[in-house]
Amino acid sequence: MSALNLNFDLFEDKIEFFEATNLKTLEQKIAAQIETNRAIMLHVQSVSHQMHVNENGQAYFTAAVHFKLKK
Repeated sequence: MSALNLNFDLFEDKIEFFEATNLKTLEQKIAAQIETNRAIMLHVQSVSHQMHVNENGQAYFTAAVHFKLKK
């Protein structure tokens, strides 16, 4: 009988991308993911965001969030 060999590697860095048609929804998506990543000991290192207006005048929001291992 062989021994079970488990290896748990922690994420040290993780970048996630978000998109929405309004800023409130974008903020809610990011906030939900912050809570999820907190469970695996990641915190927000930086946030980059942009807004684009299409030819119909509709705004489109995107964000890249860099999560880093809390040490």
